[in-house]
Amino acid sequence: MRTSKLFVKMTTAILAATMLIASAVIPAVAQDQTPPPSYSPEQLDKLVSRVALYPDSLLAQVLAAATYPDDIPDAAKWADDHHYLRGDELANAIQADQLPWDPSVQALLPFPSVLEMMADDMDWTRNIGNAFLAQRQDVMDAVQRMRQKARDFGYLRTNDEIVVSGGPYITIDPVDPAFIVVPAYDPLIVFAAPRPGFFVGSAIGFGFGINIGVWFRPWGWGWTSFNWGAHVVMIAGHPWGRVWANRFVYVHPWGPGVRRWAVANRVESHKLIQRDAAERRAAREGRARPAERHHR
Repeated sequence: MRTSKLFVKMTTAILAATMLIASAVIPAVAQDQTPPPSYSPEQLDKLVSRVALYPDSLLAQVLAAATYPDDIPDAAKWADDHHYLRGDELANAIQADQLPWDPSVQALLPFPSVLEMMADDMDWTRNIGNAFLAQRQDVMDAVQRMRQKARDFGYLRTNDEIVVSGGPYITIDPVDPAFIVVPAYDPLIVFAAPRPGFFVGSAIGFGFGINIGVWFRPWGWGWTSFNWGAHVVMIAGHPWGRVWANRFVYVHPWGPGVRRWAVANRVESHKLIQRDAAERRAAREGRARPAERHHR
């Protein structure tokens, strides 16, 4: 009898402990089992339109970074505050500050205007990131559709800054691999037939860009590209494998020393100087980056 009562007590205790553990685990599992979003071709065309004409390497980094939307606002502020650092100084600052963001987001820190665009429209950033996680092939196909439109209408052409391939898939690569241009354009213009008399050559500004050089190779610059036919994205020399199902556990291989630090490890040892109005305007209008005037 005593044994029976003891067994019942032990069973009840074990059951209670199991339910307690389950109550803690179920929310995480439920979150992981959230069904993936679904976007129509028309929705995807609209989503990718603002970045479809970016050079392939920059586009790939933007799509990857957008899958970590919670990191974007703080990263955009850091990039703005440290925009005056260039080349190895900026690369060293990124490492020294031990930043708590995914390396795909860190890869965009040399591009404060791009991160600002993403931070200013978080709905767009989350949607294109989710689309890239759940429908990578469809996202890549949408980019090709939009590039085809821009080329057919005469807006997208090889010039002094970019090389546009002839097909079957349209690639956009920098003339100088160390200088990544950030095109400035209005999607409502470049993906529609030009009105009579409109000079299509003025529709896209290719003057603004960032010198990347060898300093940012650990973050994938110089070995990031698309295999459009196979629907594969190569980032830092490895296929990007983060999808909707593994988004909580996937870890991408990066270059030496590149990592996401814990928030408690973050430090700051540099002056914080935001871009001025002229610098912001140059990026929006696609004009050459102004000479740095800030004292360091």
